[in-house]
Amino acid sequence: MKYWLMKSEPDVFSIDHLKKNKTTWWEGVRNYQARNFMMNDMSIGDQVLFYHSNAEPSGLAGIAEVSKNAEPDQLQFDKKSEYYEPRATKEKPMWFCVQLKYVNHFKNFISLEDLKNDPACKDMLVIKKGQRLSIQPVNEKEFKHLCKIGTK
Repeated sequence: MKYWLMKSEPDVFSIDHLKKNKTTWWEGVRNYQARNFMMNDMSIGDQVLFYHSNAEPSGLAGIAEVSKNAEPDQLQFDKKSEYYEPRATKEKPMWFCVQLKYVNHFKNFISLEDLKNDPACKDMLVIKKGQRLSIQPVNEKEFKHLCKIGTK
């Protein structure tokens, strides 16, 4: 099992949306490194820290789980979508996404500031300057530590 942090702007898709929908395809990712994480490294059962980005405050809202392995992102074929990719074909898609399912909300929201001030989180990519990647690996120790804080 692997652990991840996945960012979403809460006004676009929040953990509340995921709870209501139960599952979602993590569509619209248009960064090759993030796509490759989904295509090559994520597996069913992997645990995800759901991070609200560009929010006041930004931070960890809860937990999700990878419920289906990567499949072609259907938005790349939709000419009406802002994520349309004219170079992609059904035979040779360019963009992929995993499906996530809701696990739980944190009782205690963990803000970015909290992460920056927690010595146990000092190596997390999310607190590094200039790190904007929407999908990031997290180690097991960090994941379990944050789950304890979030569920206290």
